[in-house]
Amino acid sequence: MSAARTAPAEPVRYERHGAVAAVTMDRPDYRNAQNSAMTYALDRALYRAADDNEVKVVVLAGAGKHFSAGHDIGTPERDAHLPFDRKAGLWWDHSDKQGADSRYARESEVYLGMCRRWRELPKPLIASVQGACVAGGLMLAWVCDLIVASEDAFFADPVVRMGIPGVEYFAHPWVMPPRIAKEFLYTGDRMSAQRAYEVGMVNRVVPRAELADRTMELAIRIADMPRLGLALTKRAVNQAEDLQGLHAGLDSAFGLHHLAHAHNSETAKDSLGGMDVRAMKEASS
Repeated sequence: MSAARTAPAEPVRYERHGAVAAVTMDRPDYRNAQNSAMTYALDRALYRAADDNEVKVVVLAGAGKHFSAGHDIGTPERDAHLPFDRKAGLWWDHSDKQGADSRYARESEVYLGMCRRWRELPKPLIASVQGACVAGGLMLAWVCDLIVASEDAFFADPVVRMGIPGVEYFAHPWVMPPRIAKEFLYTGDRMSAQRAYEVGMVNRVVPRAELADRTMELAIRIADMPRLGLALTKRAVNQAEDLQGLHAGLDSAFGLHHLAHAHNSETAKDSLGGMDVRAMKEASS
């Protein structure tokens, strides 16, 4: 990776195909690792889709070989220290704070807060997943209503290696059975697209070469339904998940997540337990 590489002006592409908006993460050289610039660009794109009266369904995809390798913890464009105009909540700017005062504010905004808002987009949101869907990538796929995965897709949440109980949007026990979620977290192993389909986390598994077309076909089919009917149906299912404890569970796990960060800061060299990109790759190989 070259530090001299120029970041794209907008790391998320937005296109409309009839009644379907295609939102594509566009950092393929970094496996669509999510820095703040990408996160806020994604937020703008989803707002745009929400505001467009011609759009009835949204597809979320990642450019290149991978959907998303997760949060940006090591590219030359990492920007976690920079301020951004906050959109998802009322927590203060993190960039001039230290310790938990900074990290909790930032992650309440760009991770938990953003994901919760995107889950409530009143239009069906379909994830089109290929290659890696890891850690923060899971969060993006999980806020979508449906997931279409290519045969080469794999899913993993290896952050327990950092001493942290899973990613910030802790939907694991709702998107898969609890015992499967525990194995998924305890081992950090990759889950294949086929296994993800078997446990109900993925709706469809398709050949890699057909992923974009098959996802678009599904989106177009759904777009034939009345827009308000789709919005109310999505709301009804989301409310049922919340009544099953999803909303409260996310809050509880988010607190444990930050307890782990604080523990790491006291006992290791940093809040990630000393696990940088290279160390995570070596531990997962």
